[in-house]
Amino acid sequence: MRWQGRQGSSNIEDRRGVRFGRAGGIGIGTIVLALIAIYFGQDPSVVLQGVQPSTPTAEEGPYQESPEEAQLREFVGVVLADTEETWGDIFKGMGRTYEQPKLVLFSGAVQSACGFAEAAVGPFYCPGDHKVYIDLSFYQELQSRFGAPGDFAQAYVVAHEIGHHVQTLLGISEQNMAARQRASQAEANALSVRQELQADCFAGIWAHNADRSRQLLEQGDIEEGLNAAAAIGDDRLQKQARGYVAPESFTHGSSEQRVRWFKRGLESGQLDACDTFGTKQL
Repeated sequence: MRWQGRQGSSNIEDRRGVRFGRAGGIGIGTIVLALIAIYFGQDPSVVLQGVQPSTPTAEEGPYQESPEEAQLREFVGVVLADTEETWGDIFKGMGRTYEQPKLVLFSGAVQSACGFAEAAVGPFYCPGDHKVYIDLSFYQELQSRFGAPGDFAQAYVVAHEIGHHVQTLLGISEQNMAARQRASQAEANALSVRQELQADCFAGIWAHNADRSRQLLEQGDIEEGLNAAAAIGDDRLQKQARGYVAPESFTHGSSEQRVRWFKRGLESGQLDACDTFGTKQL
């Protein structure tokens, strides 16, 4: 990606110096559920619903970032700024104003409007405060555990979470949450898949505009994004974790589905192409 020398977003909130005591927080069982359920954007309140942990004690101190972290921080800021430009233009075309979200950097654990979460849950978006949360150490896991290296794969993570923010602004998240609460577990899972695939498609819309309008992408970037989408499909994650696949428990979609919907947004650049809720065939 051609990101060096570009202006980063001012909507970065750095909480990496905040440390939480062990008295509060969430049990390991909930963390495991969250790890499976909210990698790459599921509303953590879905997983944390009904869990009422004691408020963890927080202490704020200095944080010394490594040179690698400093570069990642700068990179994430540039990607966030580019999503702001893309979605700002799209919303303007709809006669609306795009509300820019905050992106919170944390280390180890974080308190959000959706609850307390540890880094094991991965990056997530919280609709309660309109903020994206990410521990930059996740990018090492993205490469080593999921086999998805490259800066565009990293950008895809941010773009997917911003896709959930767009869903919140458009009222899609609220409608889907209400439908999930009325549905059976299998039906709720299916609705979750549709929401996640739409966020993938929205990430593709950003990539389309980043390439067409600002020549941000380089040769091989799209392949990195497709590889990242495939790497975190429910079928691949379940196969790695337990040796078999249970489609009825999917919450994000298969690798094939995630790649397909990312490509639809990438090729069209249009919101209309991302109607995962109105199609029978995902």
